[in-house]
Amino acid sequence: MMEQAHTARRPAENAQRVRAAQYVRMSTDRQSFSIDNQKDAIRAFAAAMNYAYEDAGRSGLNLEGRAGLQRLLADVETKNADFEIIIVYDVSRWGRFPNPDESASYEYRCRVAGVRIEYCGEQFANDGSIGSDLLKAIKRTMAAEHSRVLSVKVFAGQCRLIQMGYRQGGSSGLGLRRRLIDQHGRTKTMLALKEYKSLQTDRVILVPGPPDEIATVRWIYNEYVKAGRTELQIARSLNAKGVVTDLNRSWKRESIHQILSNEKYVGNNVWNRQSFKLKQRKVTNDTARLVRADGVFEAIVDRKLFERAQAIADARSSKMSNDQMLVVLAGLLQRRGKLSGPIIDAAADCPPSSRYRKEFGSLLRAYKLVGYDPSQNYRFLDIRRRLREIFEEVVQTIIATIEGAGGSAVRQSGLGVLRVNDEFTVSIAMGRCRNTPYGYPHWLAPAQRGPAADVKVAIRMSPDNQTILDYLIAPENEIGGKPLNRALNKRLEFNTFFFKSLDPLFALAERNAITAAR
Repeated sequence: MMEQAHTARRPAENAQRVRAAQYVRMSTDRQSFSIDNQKDAIRAFAAAMNYAYEDAGRSGLNLEGRAGLQRLLADVETKNADFEIIIVYDVSRWGRFPNPDESASYEYRCRVAGVRIEYCGEQFANDGSIGSDLLKAIKRTMAAEHSRVLSVKVFAGQCRLIQMGYRQGGSSGLGLRRRLIDQHGRTKTMLALKEYKSLQTDRVILVPGPPDEIATVRWIYNEYVKAGRTELQIARSLNAKGVVTDLNRSWKRESIHQILSNEKYVGNNVWNRQSFKLKQRKVTNDTARLVRADGVFEAIVDRKLFERAQAIADARSSKMSNDQMLVVLAGLLQRRGKLSGPIIDAAADCPPSSRYRKEFGSLLRAYKLVGYDPSQNYRFLDIRRRLREIFEEVVQTIIATIEGAGGSAVRQSGLGVLRVNDEFTVSIAMGRCRNTPYGYPHWLAPAQRGPAADVKVAIRMSPDNQTILDYLIAPENEIGGKPLNRALNKRLEFNTFFFKSLDPLFALAERNAITAAR
């Protein structure tokens, strides 16, 4: 039946061939051949395919982190796609979203933009008939149910490992270290920061760390319990001594609080403080939902000393009612003009931000009760962080590609200026997209500082500022000393210098390297 369906849609020999794109997705790192299998099936289905948008190793639970799918949708909706069909292996390749309507919405967006979706691994034609629509709805619901069932099984397995005394993620913390053991309990190695196990049968446990770090942890407990000092006072003392945290950062009240309240220092293994199931809304769980195993690690703090620290913390925090906490928070907002976790933790007269999270469910809820709306600030910071990451990735890609071809690319004092092959300079700028009041996209780039570079590269972002739309690559004399913003928004005037990749820049560097060799 499947072969017949393909044959029915196959164009005649003398018909004009239709340009198509493929979208493939791999669910986990262990599915090393999944994408190749999908490509082979798509290639057999449509020999006219010429584009690929890949999301290798990404979860299919939501759109976050799915750069390939975001780029595909952006190209389709901005009319930058030069294909008429997107070929997907099966319905679940869009993603196993908890809400089946989400994957349907992406197909709908493509169809509205004039791009048709074909499924080469399904035994039905995606022709808009009642039968095909019904089968797609069933397939999407089955994909969502698969994610829910898998989530339950994974959670049960994690709970069992916790109760067996094995660590499930997270850094070791000051005074402790993560030891990697095999399935028989034999030590394999000590894991450094950002090092993780590579075999499913391996396990991680916590063991005492360096003596100086253990001494610092015990000093913190003694100062808090026996000397009666506050968390903020202890943090300031450690900073004055030049002592840093396990992450090589200065101390804050919140970091002291984490040490004083974490049961791992008395050997307890506690997990599931927060849940993020199916990549939906993150929630903080109450004590009844915690998964724990007591006394499974070697303690570095006396249990009675730990219990006294908890009693002191409870007594200090219970002195202020929720209404009083909000009055103090409102006063802090009036003084500072804005609120954040670090601002709250740095205020001596204000309870720690963790207390506000505990009493009000989240900091955002507490902010709302005192009349503060940080949503715009959060969104701006998230976008700015994303732009910085993309900018750094592009710069590093340019350097690595040129050096890989035998050339040289040296970063100058300006973070976005490179000297290539010791012959010419390249300035790199980020073109952020902002919508005008009329709904049209408008790109903004920072003004260039310092001497003009020989070649200008501007990264033009898609309207959501999450993916790269294209690149402006132009010699300085072609821009004519005009602001870069003008070139980014005058696509017709500067159309010759817009490219989908950085290949023209690499070709320019290659030609200069050859010339220099002669």
